[in-house]
Amino acid sequence: MKGPLFYSKILLFGEYGIIKDSKGLSIPYNFYNGALKKDENPTEEALKSNESLKRFATYLKGLDKDLVIFNSNRLQKDVDAGMYFDSSIPQGYGVGSSGALVAAIYDKYASDKITVLENLTREKLLRLKTIFSEMESFFHGKSSGLDPLNSYLSLPILINSKDNIEATGIPSQKAEGKGAVFLLDSGIVGETAPMVSIFMESMKNEGFRSMLKDQFIKHTDACVDDFLKGDMKSLFKNTKQLSKVVLNNFKPMIPVQFHELWKKGLDTNDYYLKLCGSGGGGYILGFTENIDKAREALKGQKLEVVYNF
Repeated sequence: MKGPLFYSKILLFGEYGIIKDSKGLSIPYNFYNGALKKDENPTEEALKSNESLKRFATYLKGLDKDLVIFNSNRLQKDVDAGMYFDSSIPQGYGVGSSGALVAAIYDKYASDKITVLENLTREKLLRLKTIFSEMESFFHGKSSGLDPLNSYLSLPILINSKDNIEATGIPSQKAEGKGAVFLLDSGIVGETAPMVSIFMESMKNEGFRSMLKDQFIKHTDACVDDFLKGDMKSLFKNTKQLSKVVLNNFKPMIPVQFHELWKKGLDTNDYYLKLCGSGGGGYILGFTENIDKAREALKGQKLEVVYNF
């Protein structure tokens, strides 16, 4: 048995901001994926995943039946028979490992599910997001539901505000383009929950709240608009401002060994770095107008291009 593939995602813009109603833009990232599977001779990883699925299956039974109903008997039977989630998506890297799992379970076991083939009205998207938020909270304590939504639909998603999301198109990639979005591997696994706690604690501070509104959200919204319009000149100007705001105000979320590299990018304009997901480890997102220059400046770092323009 092998189920359909569900892909990882990258939140290009909107980390933390979307908690406070900034815009956001999330795109599927097909380099990593996962699928539900059963094997005759399971590996240690498979057994660990199966244990986690057993707990997840129990948790799903407790969800509001008005929101979503699962075929619990079938799920329980498959889990007891050793089903696990076979995934190449790194965990704790901000690319949606639990999101893909949630999407796979919903796809296979939800009754009356909303499918990708329907006319996806805003109401349907919001309902899916609410369902996924409840499901994914099992893994993170609190989830927006966006990662599973992206994984399930495999479409770029534009977040206008908490209650206003839509599937969107993004400018097509230019294979020969020098401009690029890339991932840097911090080599550390990030934990979402502690980072979100730090953020929520900071939100009690009035100065932090006004920085978020007047700077962070302002530049985030501008970056989303620029990216969708394909206005790269303005995009890099706003990404630089955003990168600066993050370095000055989100230090705990940036792994210490990247503080200098972050600043170096801002000083040289060879690249600009930003958080990928909640930070604290995992991947860091980079934007550059010249990928060769960025590679040179970041020699010795693991760099993975995800989008060319």
